[in-house]
Amino acid sequence: MAKKLWGGRFSKKTASLMDEFNASIEFDRKLYKHDILGSMAHAKMLAKQGILSEEDRDKIVTCLGEILKEIEAGEIEFSIEFEDIHMNIESILTDRIGDAGKRLHTARSRNDQVAVDIRMYLKDEIKDILELIDRLQNVVVDVADANKETVMPGYTHLQRAQPVTLAYYMMAYYQMFKRDASRFEDCYKRTDCLPLGCGALAGTTYNTDRQFLADELGFASLCENAMDAVSDRDFALEFLSNCSILMMHLSRFCEEMVVWSSAEFSFAEMDDAYSTGSSIMPQKKNPDIAELIRGKTGRTYGNMITLFTIMKSLTLAYNKDMQEDKPPVFDSAETVKACLEIFTDMLRTMTFKKENMEAAAKKGFTNATDAADYLVSKGLPFRECHEIIGKIVFECLNRGIAIEDLSLTELREFSPKFEEDIYEKIDIRSCIAAKKSYGSTSFESVDTMLKNAKEELKK
Repeated sequence: MAKKLWGGRFSKKTASLMDEFNASIEFDRKLYKHDILGSMAHAKMLAKQGILSEEDRDKIVTCLGEILKEIEAGEIEFSIEFEDIHMNIESILTDRIGDAGKRLHTARSRNDQVAVDIRMYLKDEIKDILELIDRLQNVVVDVADANKETVMPGYTHLQRAQPVTLAYYMMAYYQMFKRDASRFEDCYKRTDCLPLGCGALAGTTYNTDRQFLADELGFASLCENAMDAVSDRDFALEFLSNCSILMMHLSRFCEEMVVWSSAEFSFAEMDDAYSTGSSIMPQKKNPDIAELIRGKTGRTYGNMITLFTIMKSLTLAYNKDMQEDKPPVFDSAETVKACLEIFTDMLRTMTFKKENMEAAAKKGFTNATDAADYLVSKGLPFRECHEIIGKIVFECLNRGIAIEDLSLTELREFSPKFEEDIYEKIDIRSCIAAKKSYGSTSFESVDTMLKNAKEELKK
């Protein structure tokens, strides 16, 4: 049995069941690259400060480089007896270069070691996620740009409300993803703080150079309080929260696509490459990708709650509970990246049924508000106009016609304020074009949104 690196104080071997329960190597092996890079930087710092000889530094850095290549080639097997990725790598290093390997852990604890590893990992993941959000935003803008004239109903309570364009609809989601990216950028700033060199919780008696470590590992700042640095995971909680909000936005978008691709709506059709069939019903074309993303949103919510619950009662500083921080972080990072990638391709290849969208806008009394606004322009109070148009809609529903199907004579039975120009005012495209407020669905307003978005994405 392998000798524990911390076993000097113990007179008895740990039980095999204890080894299995205590170990994290099955999941924290994902941090091997970050752990090795952190150890290389630490060895260089120790040598710079005269704590480690240059000969030992060179042995350590060279051997760690070899171990990194072998891990990536699948040539190294980790041992559960060494618990985690940190001690597995250290034991391999020590086996190969002897005492030099044993000196590596000078002025360092596993507490600051794992803290720097998880921060380095999250920095990489945030960069990847930001790239994927950017790619999605570009596709959203492309779809919007191609559908500036595509009229459709806007909804409240899933009831047809007012006419909008598909471009306007898409740009609403663009804004959500823009805020998602901003949240991840903010999270990156708070993650970009170096804990390495803080030791177990109280710092170290060695004359170390933490700024050298920060420069070597590409961190923007140093964690100021060692106890805080090793014992908090708020940056990881922020990451999980951001993942959850992003997935909520994706889930809402997916719900739209599921509904729109139904026969009842028939606004859109998924590409065959991103759809599935039924094992029993040959006519079916199911939006499984959208449904799966919608379902995976629950995983990210669960991961966030998991880490909140782990951290909620922990005394300072490090506690073994915090070993459980990594599975939810790893899972959410992988889930978000996978969902962003496939959702982007699904959206890019979708077909939108423009005629059906416009027909739905015309049949749903989506111009009723504009008819009320028309009467307001004739001097009537809005509440009175609201009631008049409500009665007109009731009459049209009973007769199975639209407001514009009523003759001027019939309209004047409800109000003498109606003139011939009412028909132009309640034309669907006129209703859209007439919007004047900043951020509206007007064609001009959407052009501005698209222009701004393209400029933002270029940056």
